[in-house]
Amino acid sequence: MHIDARTLADGSLIEGDLCIVGAGAAGISIALDWANASRKVIVLEGGGFEYEDEVQELYRGTTSGQKYFPLKSARLHYFGGTTGHWAGMCAPFDPVDFARRDWVPHSGWPITREDLEPYYVRANPKVQIGPYPYDFAYWRRELPNLAPFPLDEAVVWNKMWQFSQARFGTLYREEMVRARNLHLYTHANVVDIRANEGLTAIEEVVAKNATGKSYRVRAKHFVLACCAIQNARLLLASRSQMPQGLGNAHDLVGRFFMEHLEISSSELWLFKPFPTALYSWPQSVPPARAELAITPEVQEKHRMLNGTASLKPLAVGRRERPRIETWQSQDPRAAADSMFADWGRAAKEAEGDSGGPVDHAFLLDTRIEQAPNPNSRVTLIGERDALGVPRVNLHWELTALDKDSIRTIHRIIGQEVGKAGLGRVRLLDFLANEDDDSWPATTNGGWHHMGTTRMHDDPTQGVVDANCRVHGLANLHVAGSACFPTAGAPNPTLTVIALSLRLSDHLKSLA
Repeated sequence: MHIDARTLADGSLIEGDLCIVGAGAAGISIALDWANASRKVIVLEGGGFEYEDEVQELYRGTTSGQKYFPLKSARLHYFGGTTGHWAGMCAPFDPVDFARRDWVPHSGWPITREDLEPYYVRANPKVQIGPYPYDFAYWRRELPNLAPFPLDEAVVWNKMWQFSQARFGTLYREEMVRARNLHLYTHANVVDIRANEGLTAIEEVVAKNATGKSYRVRAKHFVLACCAIQNARLLLASRSQMPQGLGNAHDLVGRFFMEHLEISSSELWLFKPFPTALYSWPQSVPPARAELAITPEVQEKHRMLNGTASLKPLAVGRRERPRIETWQSQDPRAAADSMFADWGRAAKEAEGDSGGPVDHAFLLDTRIEQAPNPNSRVTLIGERDALGVPRVNLHWELTALDKDSIRTIHRIIGQEVGKAGLGRVRLLDFLANEDDDSWPATTNGGWHHMGTTRMHDDPTQGVVDANCRVHGLANLHVAGSACFPTAGAPNPTLTVIALSLRLSDHLKSLA
């Protein structure tokens, strides 16, 4: 069932068993897991089914620290969320991503990869990709021409990815609307969360929209499934009963914001061509490719973060502008157009730059987890949006471990490429000086917002517990990448869905 909240009477009361705030990958995955059950599920989506700039404007904020994308255009605010323009890169987190590593401050999840494994299996069909196996041996049997570089597998391994074209907003709209127990309210922006008198549970949330009307929603259980920035914003802004915000007794809400650092880091010059489709953007169905990754044992030896390196033809890579420069419009549609136009220009200009060694030369791009950092955070500012909610500032702060890990990844790859007699790797200039911890203005993020309500069993170290329940509030849970204690090397969407399905099972056990 679908209801446009703008048509409701002012002051309406909506009641149900489960209230999900946000209809992106996390919220839709949980809602559909409850479809056609006996419980009434209320889904509150702040936008409609299409882009509206008036709604998108609610996401505008400020940034400080390391240069970042405009917050208004870094997330999509309508049904389906940011799956409306994601690249579709899917891979599960590695076991090391869940482990406590003594060289990575604040690392370690209260759950393991094994705990999440059955939910990864369930998540794969949600994004409509191929079989669940992500090991290289499987895909080499399935797809042609996936010859790997002959590198020492005890040092460098091939991390496999699958590529989804699923857009949740179009893919799951009819299923959501037709489900008899799902009540989807669009244009219902939650602006306040209200607890009971003892501040032990949530009684209701308040939603508004551009009509000026407000609505109250009551349920037995509530799930915040917006995004890492907006989940933290809503908790911090709900301060009528707790001045520091809900779930923020230890000043942790909004802290530990993490991104994937995505930055060109080195050049790979092969002595001769190496024909393979393994490291190319896939054209096959099911689509899959590999990136070069460092084994956990070598990560521990070098006390480094987990990351990967992807290959791009050097003639193209040298001509592309950094995404942090091309994606600076406040309008996400214009930002995307600018980025794609730059890619097209670079590819066209590179057409004439062929022949000789350049045909087997590549730019190596890093994708790496950001070390958890409490000073990298989301805070409220004085300005309010059109619905009266304080806007946020994102302070993106990186550390020496982040940069040193990028340098180490490419040095290791260079050493192994040399040992194999394949060629040579040259570090880019920003990595040359080991004593320089500064970051170039060309440093990109992956639009992967993580942290801000991190998971930890100790309420003095995390906002939610192992079941994603906000500490101290019996019926308030958070879904999505906001709960990640560490960022992992892979893109977060598959793990977001897996963790959301695990939360869904937990909620069913409470119902």
